[in-house]
Amino acid sequence: MGKITLLDGATGTQLWAKAEENGFKKDPVWKYNIEHPEIVLEVEKAYVAAGSQIITTNTFSVNGPALKKSSSYGVSEVVGAAMKIAKEAVSGTDTKVALDMGPLMEFMEPYGDLEEDEVREIYREICEAAFSAEAGSPDVIILETFIDLGMLAVAAEEAVKFGVPVMCSMSFEKIGKTIMGNSVKDMIEALEPLGVAAVGANCSLGPAMLLPVIREFSEKSSLPVFFKPNAGLPVVGADGKETSVFDADAFVKEIAPALSLVSFAGACCGSSPEYIRKLKAAIN
Repeated sequence: MGKITLLDGATGTQLWAKAEENGFKKDPVWKYNIEHPEIVLEVEKAYVAAGSQIITTNTFSVNGPALKKSSSYGVSEVVGAAMKIAKEAVSGTDTKVALDMGPLMEFMEPYGDLEEDEVREIYREICEAAFSAEAGSPDVIILETFIDLGMLAVAAEEAVKFGVPVMCSMSFEKIGKTIMGNSVKDMIEALEPLGVAAVGANCSLGPAMLLPVIREFSEKSSLPVFFKPNAGLPVVGADGKETSVFDADAFVKEIAPALSLVSFAGACCGSSPEYIRKLKAAIN
């Protein structure tokens, strides 16, 4: 097993759980950066304490069009607040901060109405907000959960201009392709020439179901491989609440066969700092 850099786990599901505990409204989680920063800090500090060597900012769904639809906040305001929280969470440690960016809710042409230049400007605005943040700049950029390689490539082209490592991850289905039909080979061929630092998969499925995808990345790409699977597909209980299929021990057991293939490992939806703590123990 090569050296693995430990990532963090779920942010959104953890923040909604904290909001419920504290009697806060279940809002888009980026609102908590400004309205309830203490719960964001609590979650991020917990990942640092669990052993995460890179934590992500609470900015996955932050972009100009999304903010305009549901708030009066601007991108620089929300991203700046997220950077401040993340920098505070890692203060006094060696843990790095990654600017986290996800896909847009609308599709690019020809599947939707967004033009490439619009998409480019949206991602540039997010990056500029992070790199001009009063609290300091991110050490890494992570582009994750993309299903359209065209959109990911545009975002990556903008991200690499900011001079830090850029990691790119897509959400794959059981057939080994994204919902939009992009394969591992497609992703490697499109992204390697752009100068990104890592490629891989996150979300969508549990570790065992994504193992063939991760094995393909390991075999076909010259780049380090990134892996953040879900804690299994969520199950809805009789009370209507979603729970994870795997507890932390089961998750670690399922992800173990992939650890010899990846350079960056963490967990996605349904996970918690306990998953990262147990993953760290398994890696060590």
